[in-house]
Amino acid sequence: MNRKQLVIGLFCLLFLEELPLLNMTQVVSVDIRVKEVLGDIVLVKLGKEKILFNDHWYCKCISVTTPSGDSFEFPCYRWIDKEQEVVLRDGKDRLPQDDNMKEYRRMELDSRQLLYRWKEWRPGFPMSLDANSNTELPLDIRFEAAKSVDFSLNYITAIKNLGLNKFLQLSSWKDIADFEKIFVKIKNSESEYVMQNWNKDYFFGYQFLNGSNPVMISKCMNLPDKFAVTQEMVEGSLDRGLTLQEELKAGNIYIADYAIMEGVQANATDPDTKQYLAAPFCLLYKNSQNEILPIAIQLSRQTTVGVGNTVFLPSDNQYDWMLAKMWVKYADFNVHQLVTHLLRTHLISEVFAIAMYRQLAAVHPVFKLLIPHVRFTIAINTAAREKLICKSGLFEKANGTGGIGIVEVIQKAMKTLTYKSLCFPEAMKARGVNKKEDLPNYYYRDDGMMVWEAVKSFVSDVVKIYYSSDETVQKDEEIQAFVQDVCFSGLKNSPKECEFPNSLKTREQLVEYLTVVIFTASAQHAAVNFGQYDWFSWIPNSPCTMRKPPPTQKGQVDMKYIMESLPDRRRSSWHLGAVWALSQYQDEELFLGVYPDKHFTEQSVIEATKTFRKKLFEVTNIIKSRNEKLKLPYWYLSPDRIPNSVAI
Repeated sequence: MNRKQLVIGLFCLLFLEELPLLNMTQVVSVDIRVKEVLGDIVLVKLGKEKILFNDHWYCKCISVTTPSGDSFEFPCYRWIDKEQEVVLRDGKDRLPQDDNMKEYRRMELDSRQLLYRWKEWRPGFPMSLDANSNTELPLDIRFEAAKSVDFSLNYITAIKNLGLNKFLQLSSWKDIADFEKIFVKIKNSESEYVMQNWNKDYFFGYQFLNGSNPVMISKCMNLPDKFAVTQEMVEGSLDRGLTLQEELKAGNIYIADYAIMEGVQANATDPDTKQYLAAPFCLLYKNSQNEILPIAIQLSRQTTVGVGNTVFLPSDNQYDWMLAKMWVKYADFNVHQLVTHLLRTHLISEVFAIAMYRQLAAVHPVFKLLIPHVRFTIAINTAAREKLICKSGLFEKANGTGGIGIVEVIQKAMKTLTYKSLCFPEAMKARGVNKKEDLPNYYYRDDGMMVWEAVKSFVSDVVKIYYSSDETVQKDEEIQAFVQDVCFSGLKNSPKECEFPNSLKTREQLVEYLTVVIFTASAQHAAVNFGQYDWFSWIPNSPCTMRKPPPTQKGQVDMKYIMESLPDRRRSSWHLGAVWALSQYQDEELFLGVYPDKHFTEQSVIEATKTFRKKLFEVTNIIKSRNEKLKLPYWYLSPDRIPNSVAI
């Protein structure tokens, strides 16, 4: 659906049938004049009647000029549909306790709550919008072009454009080098670097810091009980002359623990291809050159040490070690897709979006602050539920967690989802990776902190404009209803210990909460989404499935076994088409801090927005300057590449 934008100057009720017949993309400005003196204009009613056919109009704003020359803006930014009548307030922002037209506010929210209804799509998932397809969504949140949400079309187009059609019906590859056959047309500088270095231990470790899933690495102070690694196993990998216990105490040992994958059922939707999953431990060591290196990998979690708890080491033969690392990256890929990406950006952002529409009136300053950051989020998630992660959806075609695995992983992840884990600085502290001096070259952390602080500063400026005290926050019934709706409705399947706030008592708490909403939808999603093709397109580096069980003994595998384990040609092609399509920006993408819709009309907020953009520009330049010195630039959190919202 293309926007037919309408800028109308008028004094009273306007019916759109008075407009001339326009084409689908025309933008018009219409002046309506009246001779009567109307007095103070506090609202405008905009109506549309159906004549020959029922088309939709997108109204940008209504500008009113009085005989004395005073001008008033009535922002709309909404679709006008059927015989609908829309009541617009002027551009001044109002908290509910300061509004003398509460009845219109209540009518607006009552109407929205009928449109934006909660629904449990799968047991244990965050709640979503009660809509099964794009056509069931309210007009205001649909994609403007249907093709933008057609995953099947996007993936098939990608496969065609990448020249992968000829591989869809073929079986296994014969050698690692064969993967270049589906890679040659679409490699970029990042993906080519991955292809050349993927099997090097330093690069394997580097990806835990700056790859597409840079949230798994944690400082390890004590080894997990089920991890059978010993001092004797790793002493050859420790270059400071210290024991494993001494290195643990010194803070040089890190771990990636994929416990969430334990017991998850592998994709069983294809009777001709058995698929497997594992829940690895990967022990990482920060050596004296500040490289992060894998020093021990265990692919199973038996309660007693035995054959099933084999610990693979860099000193093992090349095929054992290569395959062990592949299994770690395979688990990492699945956790990335379902937890880091789907749950912790897409689904969480949808919860915030639905609660916002249900509980915040259009004149509420927080509604105006958040509206750019929920753009198309509900639409993209609705499309994903319809075509991508549903039963027999596209996710099943290539991924080892297709089928029941999707539900099982999300249900497990919901049990550990906490509010504080969405607060970027707190998340870094919780994993013990917040200090630059302890863990250098962690660009995801460094850039994320700069963007977090810029967003928080902007939110703080806006909050201070409208909330003079903590008491003002407490008396804002819409804000309290918003966070309650998130906690008790949207995240009702989270355990009590998730500690999502059900009320906000201070301005500081409000600033943090809104920063979480904006950062999650913009920066966090950008960090884990737009590098998918760069890091996942070279399939040996991040397999989407495994067709042989994980090895339980050493010396039992060769290259033939590895190739029979990796995705076959058909799954490789679907995988490559998927990560390419998911890594693309939308047409006319709006990046962080770019707000063409002027919801705010007050000068103080306009100035705060300018300051925000200036800070983002400074962050962009800092990142650009650093990247010029790197062999492999890290740009996923550069503000000029961070979209405002989750829209792909």
